[in-house]
Amino acid sequence: MRRTALATVCLTAATALALTGCQSSKDKTDNDPGKAASTPSSTPSKAKEPFAGLTGGEIAERAAEATTGASSVRVKGDVPDEASGSTITMDMALNKKGDCAGTMSVGGQGKADLIKVGDTVYMKYDEAFLRAQSKGEKKSDVDAAVALLAGKWTKMSAKGEDAKEIAGFCDLDTVLGDADDVHSDASRGKTTTVNGTPAIVLHERDGKERYTLYVATEGEPYLLQVDSTSTTDPGTLAFSEYDEPVPAKKPSGEILDLDALGA
Repeated sequence: MRRTALATVCLTAATALALTGCQSSKDKTDNDPGKAASTPSSTPSKAKEPFAGLTGGEIAERAAEATTGASSVRVKGDVPDEASGSTITMDMALNKKGDCAGTMSVGGQGKADLIKVGDTVYMKYDEAFLRAQSKGEKKSDVDAAVALLAGKWTKMSAKGEDAKEIAGFCDLDTVLGDADDVHSDASRGKTTTVNGTPAIVLHERDGKERYTLYVATEGEPYLLQVDSTSTTDPGTLAFSEYDEPVPAKKPSGEILDLDALGA
């Protein structure tokens, strides 16, 4: 049982690292869980020129300041998992208090639900997720894990060894890392919309790597989306629901205590 818990922890840690890595590599910087980030509209905004007189780098700096200053955000999209060579699809809302709620899947094989409230981490895995993350284990052990865990909420202390990485991922300050320390040479692109929000496109280069950033042009200049064609961390991440309450609360019904089981 310990391996199943640890596998989940590692997957969550990989998601956090990929998110932070995407932001530091570019260094410039709907409501249906599980869906990937949406594709920005190709219809340019007809409003007056946004951020008039500012360079792309200056816009990126403003976006970084606004984004890291938010109390909460929802992150959706795909990030690479170097350990497995697969892709993690995530949809997670998190805040600076360390609460989070959302879902993740790996390589499209199953789904895990994650909630952290206070000092407790709650997770629920479906059968496909458990079996995919238990490849190479004895069939009898995998079947036992599935029988015990599939479709059931579990809990662990956020201060416990198995949950440390998850607890860190659920902290918005930790996930965003040093994204506010920006010295960008991004170039300005066209205007567009992301999920109905007017945005400006910024193009960023880091050697051979290419990143496209979408920054809100109305209200706070929040980062709305990052598209990466990087060979090391390709994917798309969308950012939304800034400063909105995170729907994190203790699940109802029976909850399996993994700490008590010594899982």
